[in-house]
Amino acid sequence: MKRIMLGNEAFARGAWEAGVKVVSSYPGTPSTEVTETLAKCGDEVHVEWAPNEKVGVEVAVGASIGGARALSCMKHVGLNVAADPFFTAAYNGVTGGLVVLVADDNGCHSSQNEQDSRYHGRGAGVPILEPADPTECKDYMKLAFDMSEKYDTVVLMRSNTRISHSRGIVEEDERVEHDVIPYEKNFRKYVAMPAMARVNHVKQEQRLAQIVEDAHDIVVGTKAPSAAKATATGAFNMDDIAAAVTGYPLNKEELKDPEIGIVTSGICYQYVKEALPEASVFKLGLVNPLPLQDIAAFAKKVNKLYVIEEGNPFLEEQIRAAGIPVHGGKELFTIQGEYSANMIRKAFGIEVPEGETESTDAPGRPPLLCAGCPHKGLFYVLSKLKTTVMGDIGCYTLAALAPTNAIDTTMCMGASIGMEHGFEKATGDSKNLVAVLGDSTFIHSGITGLVNMVYNEAKGTVIILDNRITGMTGHQQNPASGKNAKGEPAPALDIYTLCRAIGVRNVFEIDPFDVKELEQLIKEETNRDELSVIITKRPCAMIVKQPGVPNVITDKCKNCRQCMKVGCPAIAMKDGRPYIIKESCVGCGLCTRVCPFDAIESTARGAGKEDK
Repeated sequence: MKRIMLGNEAFARGAWEAGVKVVSSYPGTPSTEVTETLAKCGDEVHVEWAPNEKVGVEVAVGASIGGARALSCMKHVGLNVAADPFFTAAYNGVTGGLVVLVADDNGCHSSQNEQDSRYHGRGAGVPILEPADPTECKDYMKLAFDMSEKYDTVVLMRSNTRISHSRGIVEEDERVEHDVIPYEKNFRKYVAMPAMARVNHVKQEQRLAQIVEDAHDIVVGTKAPSAAKATATGAFNMDDIAAAVTGYPLNKEELKDPEIGIVTSGICYQYVKEALPEASVFKLGLVNPLPLQDIAAFAKKVNKLYVIEEGNPFLEEQIRAAGIPVHGGKELFTIQGEYSANMIRKAFGIEVPEGETESTDAPGRPPLLCAGCPHKGLFYVLSKLKTTVMGDIGCYTLAALAPTNAIDTTMCMGASIGMEHGFEKATGDSKNLVAVLGDSTFIHSGITGLVNMVYNEAKGTVIILDNRITGMTGHQQNPASGKNAKGEPAPALDIYTLCRAIGVRNVFEIDPFDVKELEQLIKEETNRDELSVIITKRPCAMIVKQPGVPNVITDKCKNCRQCMKVGCPAIAMKDGRPYIIKESCVGCGLCTRVCPFDAIESTARGAGKEDK
């Protein structure tokens, strides 16, 4: 059966068909839907949201050692968090197939940088597969598990925003179950002591060399490679795999016009085919290790060789270093942002077809916190108090923008606490200084920062925004939400009790919409000569039904515009005065609490006249 799927859904389908048994991930756009899709697959797959990516990879490694096929998914910055176990697992190898899926974000659609994860894979010494469409997402995932077991290696599956979120027709196949490989104690393989690591490093290099040698035989298709016979050791024989699959090569040469030859991979392959349909192309599905001999042979068949890849010159540098002449690469194309067919056309002096020029007519849509967002009350108060705020990664990062302008710094997950501590130690002053981070971010990597503050006798104030969900990535569960990845009831971490157990003596919980009480509490705690934690507790407006009755600005309004400082998208200016857009208002009541003249009321009470 064929079905239209997102690339991420196709990745999930491929993992399911390949017999994956354990999936442990941390949500991160653009990778999130892979794990969400697998969570709906039933009891044959254990799926979980881990507290962070490091834990996710460690769970997957443990499952692999236990003999099961395992998967861990994350976005590019998450691979930084997971690098510690990832790099060592690359030395040790696997028992059951082990795949790490990472989705890069060229263009920073939802990220703080444009990191190129291929360097992590190359640095770790593992094969990297990079599909170019949803069909390949499914097929490459199945192949990745077989490659992992055959070559005794972790396999890195690289995606990006366009591959993960584009749609295509994918043919569904049956799931192929794999028996859990019996565990055998092997401390020389899995204990990363120096003596063992030196031996395992040699084995790792041998694996990569063998993969390069075998690369021209690796093919993917609709028939599962897992149909091949396993050897007595459980590894797959490549000849059997090649014979079992009726498909196309992982790396393939498409010879057409010999004037131009292009080496490319992933989404750039689609752009090249659209912009230069007559060009000869060497398409890479295996981007590490590179089949440099095959690329050299292709280069001899064309007059001019170009390398087209988003991000850093990962392919280009290796090809040039091998002595293969490259006519054009990053001197023609930028390192920043996403590419397009039109960008490639322009680089080659080809006129952009009429009607395909990029339009600038679409109105901008500034990023804003949602109407009814529980974070608005907090940042309204922090802005009013002119507090120095060390921010973090989450929806609330938007509070750095007007009208609140309430966040001073944002770097990476969980960094706010350590940065606040360092700021205090550098300046000797913790007055009117706070760190803010969400509940999921605190669990991800903020707990250790708070432990550090306790241990080193900090005096700052940490504010944990507990909205009962992982909001920014699309409302995934976390250890404090009371549900697991499949939506089933699960033990909920009590953040208040955890903070007290760490050693924080001053811990407070408060509704962030109680703005007067919150303001007083923040004043008191930021002037205290002792560490304190404030937990603002109110569920995300997108998961808990709001009253639904819009508010209205009455004749009592003095046009002080205090309500505008909340930054609510339901409050706008019209004819020089604020008014409430009833279609956007969810009736949360925050504006009624900040209005000093009691001029905002609920329409349910029928008070006042609605602005027109």
